[in-house]
Amino acid sequence: MSLYPKNIEEKLGFEQIRALLKEKCLSNLGVEGVERMHFASDFEGVAKHLSQTDEFLKILNSEENFPTSYFIDVTSALKKAKTEGAFLSESELLDIGRSLEAIVNCIKFLSKRKETYPRLATLINYVDFDESVIEEIATKIDENAQVKSNASPELKRVRGSLQSHYGKVKKLVDRIFKDAVKSGYVPEGASLTVRDGRMVVPIAAEHKRKLQGFIHDESSTGQTVFIEPAAVLEGNNEIRELENAEKREVIRILTRLTDIIRYNLNPIKGAYKFLSKIDFIRAKALLAKDLDAIFPTLKNEQSFIWDDAKHPLLLLSYIKQNREVVPLNIQISKLSRLLIISGPNAGGKSVCLK
Repeated sequence: MSLYPKNIEEKLGFEQIRALLKEKCLSNLGVEGVERMHFASDFEGVAKHLSQTDEFLKILNSEENFPTSYFIDVTSALKKAKTEGAFLSESELLDIGRSLEAIVNCIKFLSKRKETYPRLATLINYVDFDESVIEEIATKIDENAQVKSNASPELKRVRGSLQSHYGKVKKLVDRIFKDAVKSGYVPEGASLTVRDGRMVVPIAAEHKRKLQGFIHDESSTGQTVFIEPAAVLEGNNEIRELENAEKREVIRILTRLTDIIRYNLNPIKGAYKFLSKIDFIRAKALLAKDLDAIFPTLKNEQSFIWDDAKHPLLLLSYIKQNREVVPLNIQISKLSRLLIISGPNAGGKSVCLK
């Protein structure tokens, strides 16, 4: 179908309608649906899309609790997961888990109401992914986007050992620090700190040779040096080794979870297409509610009859100004295909045409 003129959207103000719809989307998934939206001449397709919007408007007006949490666009993470050997971050996996759960909740809502919302319910027929993916992520990643300690026996062992070693080293460093404070080696107000992942003691530069150990850093003025006491050198080394072991095990777990995503990639992508459509339809329904719009009576013929029609952008503008829009009655049919509009300046001719 060709459009005339090519900038008809701009002339009709439809670009502003797109902008309003984008504002009502919950994520970029819905925004993509708005961007793909176009004029159509397929009667059945137009009827289907209008019916879907009308059904969602009924959901909004019924105040049913349709699930809208975690409509998250994870497109970039799914692209990353395509590469064998790559692993997603904890936050990326958490987003996938939460958004897949949101999809399942939407499907459950519509499945229970197929007779009430038949057009929307047909959308769930195209979703078929393994829901165990959600459970796999939930058992490994916590709500703070961290790998759980019980994600594997090895990670539990390493973290337990790390906590034990850290406590021993901390206790020893605390004692050395207190002795240094008593001896007047520590600058006033200074406290224990960490440099390059190792616990160090702040010592005044003039006393640096009085504490045996390794200098890791110094202050910007050079008046304070940060020394790793020789007595904790081995303990810090053990902590570093355990931290590296923890990182390796975390990466192994993340890689395994990413593998699961990759094995189920195509069904998962299909699920997000569903979420994109739901977000888009919801945005249209919300705008329809703002406009107090109604579902039109459709006929597959070259005619239309509009009774008390109002331009949507003018209506929204007048609502803000607490003004009333004067409605128009317009009719075009096969026998009456020409419409002549006349009137004074600022009489509403352009609004009527649009």
